[in-house]
Amino acid sequence: MLANNMRQYSMIMSLVFIMFLFQILTDGILLRPLNITNLILQNSYILVLAIGMVLVIITGHIDLSVGSIAAFVGAISAILMVDHQVSPVLAIIISLLVGALIGAWQGFWVAYVKIPSFIVTLAGMLLFRGLTMIVLEGKSIAPFPESFQKISSGFIPDLFGGGTIHVFTLVLGVILSVILVLNEIKSRRTQRKYNFAVQPTGLFALKLVAIVAIINVFAYVLATYEGIPNILIILAVLIVAYRFVTNKTKAGRHVYAIGGNEKAAQLSGVKTKRVTFWVFVNMGVLAALSGLIFAARLNAATPKAGNLFELDAIAACFIGGASAYGGIGTVAGAIIGGLVMGIMNNGMSLLGLGIDWQQGIKGLVLLAAVAFDIYNKNKAS
Repeated sequence: MLANNMRQYSMIMSLVFIMFLFQILTDGILLRPLNITNLILQNSYILVLAIGMVLVIITGHIDLSVGSIAAFVGAISAILMVDHQVSPVLAIIISLLVGALIGAWQGFWVAYVKIPSFIVTLAGMLLFRGLTMIVLEGKSIAPFPESFQKISSGFIPDLFGGGTIHVFTLVLGVILSVILVLNEIKSRRTQRKYNFAVQPTGLFALKLVAIVAIINVFAYVLATYEGIPNILIILAVLIVAYRFVTNKTKAGRHVYAIGGNEKAAQLSGVKTKRVTFWVFVNMGVLAALSGLIFAARLNAATPKAGNLFELDAIAACFIGGASAYGGIGTVAGAIIGGLVMGIMNNGMSLLGLGIDWQQGIKGLVLLAAVAFDIYNKNKAS
């Protein structure tokens, strides 16, 4: 049991190790409140992509076009809001619909025409990068309305009117801690009721203490700066929603079934083509959302936006435990993998490492993650 738990939480322990390593190497800069907030803002659009990408990878596919889609949708939103003065709410809705249509276009070729997703999305990467440069005419469009910028740069107001400490953030931290602890206890009782294996009591208690400590320390760190960023609320809603879909719904089980064995899933009644199609539609919507978040943070739509976003999102999924063979992966794992990538990027930048070294190191980390996955699969077989 202990060995199983160690494997289950190995990625979290790796994340903690990397955090403390860079905290020491950067002389304490990494975990300062300002830098923690910057980490959230800088990696939010990659984490959004990782949530969608992990579903694509679970089904046994890949999407190389998400960075180009993010750039294209960012360009569309800028043309609507800046050039044509469309309201931000309407522009966001139109942009998300554009992302859904792009996802449907690619999903059709993958699911129904059976062209490999690598080829379809590689074509999409080239197509939408070209369209981005065409609609922008090779130049940037800026600035966005202030209300739109607040998606990526705004913070939740302090309802309790705190001074140097954002009290509302601390209150939310306590509430979230209570909810998660009660949920863990309820889940443990359900497992014991049906005679499932559960963690030893001591390890379970240690886990609860760790959850409470991490959440409230994190809340305190945010509270000493500006509080909770708006984008963190968006991310939290996406994580909760997609964890529920993947863990508790029939649609989520179908996604895993296709990745595990598509022919067996089809024979058991799963509409594999329809599920694959909607997975790509979902990826298109999240790529569009990522593009909006990035454009709001940059306060401009540029032809170079979204460059290498797809590689960071794919790396986040594999580092977070998704299998290159499909059928395995979790939303939480993708988020942890994205945080690993984000902390590495931020830590290496603080240390003054050039982009060449950063790219090389990230490549080695990705290779190691996939090699570890293949080693475990071969060992299991």
